[in-house]
Amino acid sequence: MEDRFIPLSVPNLKGKELEYVTHAVETEWVSTAGPYVTDFEAAVAKYVGVPRAVSCQSGTAGLHVALRLCGVRAGDLVIVPTLTFIAAVNPVRYQGADPVFMDCDRSLCMDPVKLRSFCETECELRDYSSASAGDEQKSAQGSGPFLYHKKTGRRVPALVVVHVFGNMADMIAILEIAKEYHPKVVEDATEALGTHYTSDPEIPEHFRGAFAGTMGDIGVYSFNGNKIITTGGGGMIVSKDEEILTHAKHLTTQAKSDEQNFIHDEVGYNYRLTNLQAALGLAQLEQLEDFIKVKQANYEVYREALEGIPGLELLDVRPHIRSNRWFYALCVRKPYPMTGMELIGLLKSHKIQSRPIWGLIHEQLPYEGSLTSEMTEAPRYHSEVVNLPCSTSLTQEDAKYVAKVIRRGT
Repeated sequence: MEDRFIPLSVPNLKGKELEYVTHAVETEWVSTAGPYVTDFEAAVAKYVGVPRAVSCQSGTAGLHVALRLCGVRAGDLVIVPTLTFIAAVNPVRYQGADPVFMDCDRSLCMDPVKLRSFCETECELRDYSSASAGDEQKSAQGSGPFLYHKKTGRRVPALVVVHVFGNMADMIAILEIAKEYHPKVVEDATEALGTHYTSDPEIPEHFRGAFAGTMGDIGVYSFNGNKIITTGGGGMIVSKDEEILTHAKHLTTQAKSDEQNFIHDEVGYNYRLTNLQAALGLAQLEQLEDFIKVKQANYEVYREALEGIPGLELLDVRPHIRSNRWFYALCVRKPYPMTGMELIGLLKSHKIQSRPIWGLIHEQLPYEGSLTSEMTEAPRYHSEVVNLPCSTSLTQEDAKYVAKVIRRGT
């Protein structure tokens, strides 16, 4: 055990991946067309309970398309979290818009209290007749009214909520705010495939059993190599709106209105998933529930092994959530004798890979000077959180060993 390298998060390819990928190669369906693409889209849609899904090249590509479908255009503002991976925010700039950064709450997801405060105090609703929306906005968002930022006069047509580390943002509160103030809601569920509300009576009936990614206007999943299931790289767009998904498919396949004669009716993208990737993804999806069981079991191992150590807290998920437990977040505070970075160094010396949480995006060079909410929680969690090994191939003995090394830091 002492000589074994324990990675942070790596793929687990022990199902039918080789069988399906080999079949794709043998039938010579290896590019962006083929039956595995269709089958994978249908399987993801069935799993999360939506009528249809559209595959794409990456989670980032999916978010880009989602923002375009929400009518985001140059000069707009889009509400985003600061505590997330930067890929959740960069697509705002792809559309020529700018982000407004929100603080997080204890879940590490967007704080709905500060979101409401921003909409109430810094924005106003303007009727469609007084808004200068163009034809594209009319098509994307209907007849308004629209949310405008009072100080700058800029529209706020959308918000991006990220389900961080497989936890669930408070979608009940966030969707209530969206209903009142009318921004479209893009769910970045790239880390949260498999996370859903429970059926507990405390949850409003409409939300019981609802999967992350399926409650807003558009949801996006990622199948990057470190996600709970992987296609090597890839993503999926979901919605309950068939018109949105039809347009998403059109945009991700170069917007051909006449495939035979290569006629294109708008600017599209080469955002397609390959049949090889989809074959891999289909085999991975078949194992997803088993992967989640492993994640949950290893979380409990960590929790029990680290419980009672002063200064350490393994963050739990929001109540009434069945989380996929994608990443484990350990908060390191005084009186634990090490900082988070020192703990990462200790683990590295024992061949255990861990990492700090992402740098806050509103402090990153490309986003200096952006509008922000009052930032109190995100900076604190940024200084405290260490992510522990969480691969679905991680054994309980591995997790116990990681915890043993952490205890040595005391």
